[in-house]
Amino acid sequence: MTTAAGARRRRRLAETTATTPRSWRGTAVWLCCALLLAAGCTADADAASGRYSGESVEVAGSWTGAEQANFERVLRAFGEQTGARVRYTSGGSDLSVLVSSRLAGGSPPDVVMIPQPGVLAQYAATGAAKPASGTVAAAVRANFSPQWQQFGTVGGQLYGVPFKAANKSVIWYRADAFAAAGVEPPSTFDELTAVSQTLVDSGTAAMTVPGADGWPLTDWFENVYLQLAGPQRYDQLAVHQLPWTDPTVVEALRTMGRYWAAPQFLQGGPKGALQTTFTRSVADVFGAKPTSAMLYEADFVATEIAKLGVYQVGRDARHFAWPSVAGTGGTVIAGGDAAVAFTSRPVTMELMAYLATPEAAAIMAERGGFLSVNQNLDTAVYPDATTLALAETLLRAETLRFDLSDMTPRSFGGGNGASMWRLLQAYLAAPGSDPAVVAARLEDAAAKAYGAP
Repeated sequence: MTTAAGARRRRRLAETTATTPRSWRGTAVWLCCALLLAAGCTADADAASGRYSGESVEVAGSWTGAEQANFERVLRAFGEQTGARVRYTSGGSDLSVLVSSRLAGGSPPDVVMIPQPGVLAQYAATGAAKPASGTVAAAVRANFSPQWQQFGTVGGQLYGVPFKAANKSVIWYRADAFAAAGVEPPSTFDELTAVSQTLVDSGTAAMTVPGADGWPLTDWFENVYLQLAGPQRYDQLAVHQLPWTDPTVVEALRTMGRYWAAPQFLQGGPKGALQTTFTRSVADVFGAKPTSAMLYEADFVATEIAKLGVYQVGRDARHFAWPSVAGTGGTVIAGGDAAVAFTSRPVTMELMAYLATPEAAAIMAERGGFLSVNQNLDTAVYPDATTLALAETLLRAETLRFDLSDMTPRSFGGGNGASMWRLLQAYLAAPGSDPAVVAARLEDAAAKAYGAP
């Protein structure tokens, strides 16, 4: 941890230990030792004994660039404590291909950072993923809420350690566009429609939708569906206990379709949206020559805005929560990456337990572009108010559910070219089409993906 970040942490601990429920209890030294003892070791003992000296452990994930560099700092810290040599292998967008080929060759990575509970469940069913050891489970129970523990659990057995989280119920907007149109951030979906119309009347497209990538369209559906149908039906739909032809699905599709079909709401219209990638969409709103006022996508939009260097996050580039639909609210769709063991070696489980600690999360959190749901992480490490607010929302949400498409079989919702992606792209291309027909096509694809006869 940097000296400045360490000072912020010490100040925060001194000010809030007695009053803040998620703040650390006792001194930082006591907590570090207690959590590491729960994982079956102490940092000092490991560093002194080098208990894993000469052993190598490999972690595979999809992260590249700055995310990879920051995660490698976490792995180096583990190596310094234990003497183990830790190597990170990036699979990028082809992580599943990398893992499958390594499994076929009999040499899987020791740990894989998996962003999809549905994929985790498939690996657990085949025995490729290994159950978390008792010390890992103890560390997860000590640091994460039951809800987040459940996201990494299959058949009552813990496999995944939550590490990086995503807040996927966020709409980003340009403050100057809203000021020029004389509008404020909406709190309901009807207000979003009214604000969008006012923006169009003022001469700017309301929303950029990155339809070319497919996955953002599933996020649209999930936010609308959770609020319209409620958490129980959401959970049932995620595991195909509820058919996609259910009236609640049809109504969610209809709600989305009405917005997508509204004249000039979408930058370039529906056809233009289908040619817009996620990276392009951020530039359309926050680039040097912006053409749109809003963009729906997760907290990681902030990182892309910063890369463009035109608008400052928190000042010129702001966000508001996904607006309530049909009088509901307080719901949040989350995503994230969980560490999953593919070997049962002691050093593997030691690393898994370390990734469950607030110390590991702090190394990435203080560098930005990262949210943690570790309840014992001192939030003073976050580098700015926007990131802090997004992380706090994940911890305080009244109703929290994981990204639905990521909980389905990969062929349906969790991979490039998945059926849900393609069918929602087709609906975007013709948003005036019958949503019941789209729902029937989704049900046909889901039945095949879930193995229905």
